[in-house]
Amino acid sequence: MVRGKIVKVAYFQEQGREVFLDKRRQQGWLELFTKSNLGCSVPDLVEFYARCSVTNGILFSEVNGIKIELDAQELGAILSIPAIGFDIYVREDKFVLGKARLVELAQKLSQQSGLQHPMAVKKGDMLPLH
Repeated sequence: MVRGKIVKVAYFQEQGREVFLDKRRQQGWLELFTKSNLGCSVPDLVEFYARCSVTNGILFSEVNGIKIELDAQELGAILSIPAIGFDIYVREDKFVLGKARLVELAQKLSQQSGLQHPMAVKKGDMLPLH
């Protein structure tokens, strides 16, 4: 998510989508989506993502020959957004959630209530919950 990709608050309010705005507000991210005085270069952004990798909680990339190395706190400070919990979000070892919670999530996402063990669920295998 990059400054310059602007959310028009009035549009979301008109569409009855205040929940989206409330969630961004609670996360402390609403300003990131509504502040229009900073933009982004699409070609530079493409290069950033094409060369982006995360290893041991450190983000690495390169844009226009400039090497970039940031941790979650530095990136949060640059974007003026909270970075709390990012380390858990990007962990390869999801067992920090606990086996019972992982089983519950796998059951819900795969819609297989009889699952006894956590398993990966591919997006293509998921059915709409409704």
